[in-house]
Formats: sequence, C-alpha cells, structure tokens
Amino acid sequence: MTEAWHRPGPPPTVDAGSREIVLLQGCVVEPTVFSTTREQFTLELDPGARARVSMNLDDDTSSQRLDYGQRVEIEARIRAPHNYNNPGSFDYALYLAREKIFWTATVARHSTARVLPGRCGSRFWAFIFALRTAAVDRIEKLYPGLNQADTFSTGMMEAVLIGEKSKLEKVWTENFRRTGTYHTLVIAGFHVTILAGCLLFLLRICALDEIPALFLTAAAAWLYALVCGLNAPVVRAASGFTLYAIARFFFRRGRVLNLLAAVALIYLLWDPGQLFDAAFQLSFLCVAAIGAFVAPLLQATSIPLALALKNPGVIEADPHMEPRSAQFRVELRLISETLQSITQIPKRWLLPPLAICLRLVLFLYELAVISTVMQIALALPMAEYFHRISFSGFSSNLIVTPLMGALVPVGFLAIFAGWHWTAALASAMLNSSARVVNWHAQMEPNWRLADPPLWLALAFVASLIVLALLMHRKFLRWPALAAVLGLFILLIWQPFPAPTRGHILELTVIDVGQGDSLFILFPDGAKMLIDGGGLLSYGKRTRRPGLDTGEDVVSPYLWSRGIRRLDIVVATHDHEDHTGGLPSILENFRPRELWVGANPQLALLERAARLHIPIVRRHAEPAFDFSGARIAILSPPPGFAPAKSGNNDSLAFSIHFGSRSFLLTGDMEKPMEGRLLSEDADLHADVLKVGHHGSKTSTIQPFLDAVSPSIALISDGFENSFGHPHKDVLARLQNHHTAVLRTDLDGLITVRTDGQHLTMDTMHWSNGASLFGPAWNPDLIQ
Repeated sequence: MTEAWHRPGPPPTVDAGSREIVLLQGCVVEPTVFSTTREQFTLELDPGARARVSMNLDDDTSSQRLDYGQRVEIEARIRAPHNYNNPGSFDYALYLAREKIFWTATVARHSTARVLPGRCGSRFWAFIFALRTAAVDRIEKLYPGLNQADTFSTGMMEAVLIGEKSKLEKVWTENFRRTGTYHTLVIAGFHVTILAGCLLFLLRICALDEIPALFLTAAAAWLYALVCGLNAPVVRAASGFTLYAIARFFFRRGRVLNLLAAVALIYLLWDPGQLFDAAFQLSFLCVAAIGAFVAPLLQATSIPLALALKNPGVIEADPHMEPRSAQFRVELRLISETLQSITQIPKRWLLPPLAICLRLVLFLYELAVISTVMQIALALPMAEYFHRISFSGFSSNLIVTPLMGALVPVGFLAIFAGWHWTAALASAMLNSSARVVNWHAQMEPNWRLADPPLWLALAFVASLIVLALLMHRKFLRWPALAAVLGLFILLIWQPFPAPTRGHILELTVIDVGQGDSLFILFPDGAKMLIDGGGLLSYGKRTRRPGLDTGEDVVSPYLWSRGIRRLDIVVATHDHEDHTGGLPSILENFRPRELWVGANPQLALLERAARLHIPIVRRHAEPAFDFSGARIAILSPPPGFAPAKSGNNDSLAFSIHFGSRSFLLTGDMEKPMEGRLLSEDADLHADVLKVGHHGSKTSTIQPFLDAVSPSIALISDGFENSFGHPHKDVLARLQNHHTAVLRTDLDGLITVRTDGQHLTMDTMHWSNGASLFGPAWNPDLIQ
C-alpha cells in the first residue's frame, strides 16, 4: 500500500512538440550549476511539475546565474525524458519523476532567462541553497581553475564535500570504480560519520555533556543532508545517528543491527521504493556486514587488545580487564623491559610509543578486515549493478579510505576558514589518493562479471544469512564460512555458459538512441556484436560525455544475458554513433576477432592491437559458413578506399540460415545500393536492418524491391533531430506490406528464426525487467 502511495502518478503533459520552441515561466527551485560546456537549473512550472533546464555555453552565450526563489521566463525546447529501453537498463524517467521532474528543456540558442519581478519558494530552502552556493563559491575561489590541477581539485572537491557533480569528469573517477574505492567519492554515511565524529569530539573537549553534544551533532548531520540535496544515503546516515542519540538519551546501548533495522522499517513505511534502489541496498548491506560480521570478528580479535593499550603502564587497571587484555598488558610491559635492557632507555619512555605503534598495527588490521568483509558481502550487488569485483580493493582501501576520510574535515575547514594552506593540504590528500588508485588500477585485471544465475544469487544470500546467524557458534561458523567463500568464488568465476535457445539464429537490435548496435546469436552458439552505438558530437568538444554507450547501455544488456565473451565484434564504419561505444566493448568482452571494412577508426585499431585482438579486414567476397549459418559480405567492394570516411564505407552483409535470411546494411546509402543492384547481387532477405536509421539517403525503391523484406528494423533515437526515419522510407516500406519495428517506439527488438519460421519480440511487448530491479548508473544522475 505504501509503495502504491509513493508511486508517481500519470505525468503531466505540455502541449508542445520536441522541436518546438515554447515560452516557459516558473520558479527556480534548484539554482544554477555550471560545467565547462553548459549551465543547468531546475524550474518548477506548476506545483509538483518541474523541468530540468540546460543552457549550452559557447563563444556567443554568456553564463547566467540564477538563485533559488527567482521567477524567470525562458524560451526553450521541452521534451519528456526517455529511457534506453533494454532489459536491465536504468529507469532514468522514473528517477526524475520521483524528484517531480517530468521534462528536460534546452534554452534556445543565443537566448537567456528573463528574471521576472517577485519571489517564490520558501525562506527555509532559500537559506539552505544559499549555504550550498556559498560552499561551492568558496571551493572555486580556493581552486581558481588556472590550470588542470585546479580544475581537477574543484570538480572533485565539490563532488566529495557537497555532492555537486556538474564539473566531475568521468575519466577522473573511472579508476576509483575499478579499484573498489568509489565509495569514498560518493557522499554517504562515510562522510556523515567522519564529520559527526569530528564535531562530537570538538563539542566534548569544550566540556559539553554527551547528550546535548549528540543532539547538536545530529542537527548538524541533518543540516549537511539538506545542503547536499537530501541525498538518500546521507539522510539514512543522519537518521541512524539521530536514532543513536535518542537511544543514548534513554540510556540504551546503540546496537548497529538494531539501528539498521529501525532505519529500514522507517523507509519501508515512508518510501518502500527505496528498498529496490541500488544506493540503499549497498549502504544497507555495508552497515549490515559491519554489524553481522566485522563487529563480532573484531570483538574476538583486536578490540580486547586495543582496550589493553590504554594506559598500559597502570598496573592497577589489570584486574578490571578481561584476562586476555590483562595478559596482553603484562606481555607489553615485559617487551618494554626487554627493550630497556637493550637500549638503556627508561621503560616509561618506551611504553607509550610501543603502544602507539601497536595501535597503528591494529588499526591497519581492522581496516583490512573491514575491506575484506565488504568485498565479499557486497559481491552480489557489485556484480549485478556494476558488473565488477575489485581485487585491488583489498589493499587500495587500506590507503585511500584513511586519506579520503582525513580529506573531509580538512576540506570543510578550508571552506569555513578560507585558508589556502588547508585547501592545499586537502588537494594533496586528493592527489595522493588518485595516485594510489591509478597505481592499483594498472594492476587490476579488467574482470567484468555477467549477471549471475538466479540460483547462485539466492544461494549466496542464504549463505551470508546463515553465517551471520552462526558467527557466535565456534564450530558451526567454519562450514558456513567455507560455503560463503565457495559461492563467492563461483560468483567471480562464473563457469556457466550463457543461456541460449538451441539451433536458433537471433538478431537483436539494442536501443542505443540515435545509433546502431546489433547482437547476433548464431545457431551453433557464436556471439557477434555489430557496432556499439555512441553519442554524436559537433564542433569542438572540451569535455568527454558522461555517458559511454558501450559501457553504460550495450554492455549491461549483454551481461544481463549472462554473456562474458564475444566471438566477433564488427565495426561497420567510422562514425561515432556506431563505433563510439566499441572501445569499451573490446575492453569488457575481449572478442576473438574484430571485423572492419573500409577506413576503420585508427583509435579502435590501436585499442584492438593493445588488447591482442586479431583484426580482420572484410570486403565483398563469396559466402562462407560460420557457426551453423552462412555469411555473404556484400560491401564495401575490394579496393574501396575513399579519402574521407563516410556512410558508404559501411561493412554490409547478409546471414542465411535454412530458408531465412537477414540483411544488415549499416549506414549504406544510395551509391552502394545502386552498385549492388548493378552487380546483380542476391539481395533478397526476410529481415532488413534499414540503412542509415531510415534516412531518405538510403533504402531506394529499386533496392527495396530487390530485398522485398517481410520485417524491417530501424535503429533511431526518440524524437531525434534528424527526422529519422524519413516519411518517404516509411511509405515505401508500407507499400511493400513490410512490418516495421523501431527502437525509438518499440525499444529493444529481437527477431529469431529456426530456419523456417520467424518470431518477433520487443521490449514494449514483453516484460524486460531485471530480477534484481533496474540497473543503477550514477553517471546518468546529475
């Protein structure tokens, strides 16, 4: 019932087309944030109906700062968010709807927002956003952006301290992801714990009693959550700390698992949708692992020794400690006496530094235990959501976590005081962490994981639960631990073949927006990917796009099918909307061969050579057998090498299986279609992947007559600016009584044949949801 209560209702509508410029008036409810190429703010058009507005910055457009509560009027193109409709894809539209954002708007070129008289919003939120803006301004003053180091420090500090990711470059964070240290960059309970600990320490040394200090710290944690935009992990951490303060007020002991259960119960009643959110699951499991595994393990090993190191020279305290602690104190004094006899240094001078050194050793041991337990306990969600488990995370976290933990209070001291030396110290910590991460990333194998089988996921979860229940059983916990480790190895190794439908030829058109990416599963099991999508760019791009189509769209679909290795990757031609995602595909799936046609992309060839992937240059040639089917390369012709790359470079071929055939044309246009017609090539196919996204420059009438397809597949972007597919092409297909399926309307499309019959399926016809919920991609959240 509570889930139905919080589920967003039907979205509001605007009577405007995606290419139509409309006049919008509203209230700024999230002030302007700036990046290198654009500025962005959130505009509330009506209560509960918001638009995320972007203004592209170029040489002719000056930046404009808008504050919370200003009423503005803009000229903009407005459109509803649209997801990549593939199984396991991140539901970006639902994420925005939960934030009451139902449109994205782009301000018209050479236009700015006109500020209207009057104010809107609330004074409370105006104060909160003023604090956030002041913090961002102070960071930008401390790192003025005079060089690349300043740009890096500004973007990273704003993300780490305030949660402002507009200046964050994906290339800066990639190695943090690879080494399992990305959690130190995301504002979550880690940050709240450190800040709360520092503030509580300051309040206590100022002689404030425990209970008032706890409640003041809890209030500060909530203020921090508000300034960070009520980031869900921070809210959960602030809630947990508040519950702990309440428990201490009633003289109750704050137990980690009890607090965790209380926070989960609150979320279950208030917003149960959060239970299926990846961020919630990761933070929940992290704390649960600490309470269920780390705390008992440390209690049995290091904690008694750490307690023994407090005032080790006070012999009178020994009888009041448990035997193991008292024994350790006696041994410590014996060691100091031995060192005294060797060095002639008084024992009272030797004992404190010895205790400090041992405390440091215990601290490193505790970090190692926490890191190891986290790597194992979070293996399943890391495999499901990020498709990786970091082996270097065991050691990199030992260095990066303390460094980034120290950076948080130092960074906030720099913000509050404006001292450049503290800013320089925070920057040094950040750069040291980056160097450690980069060094570990060089050793980290690019070990990517497919979605595990359901039975393995359930068995791994069950083994963790059993181990948690048996942690205090001295003999029973060892078999449970062995089961966890065995299933953990299976989860990483995954020696299971990807599930297939035996002796079937399958063609799947993956929804990559305005681009192409086709997956083919051959009758005998070979797997081929044709192109990897990509984002088209115009002019001089000063910043890499935050979305990598190969990594963030195509790879998750393949992993959702249990695929870890490809046999063939085909790069049809050197256009970004086809090959932009292929570098990541080569890295993630290490294909046995890369097929290219005319004018292949040099950077892609270099990437393949670095990964030791054989490159096969294909051109028109006689048909050959391949994995239970027959392939005929139709284009480009032998010796075709134009000076400039273009659509007619496309590697086009047909696949025959039984009495059925598929024709895949890339972006081939009229000249090459005419050449094939003049050469009297066998072009008939039951399924045609329409050339150049349905552009009027392809699929001419004689070519379509020769192919005479029963099914036409078009890969194009929703409401794309090119007008694809063209109405004339659609009319010609309709006149041929051809069934037309389009990724912009139907999402992912699959056609299968057993050599005689054809079956079709699309994302909109079937339930493509993942068993574990929607995939989570933080790069899509801005």
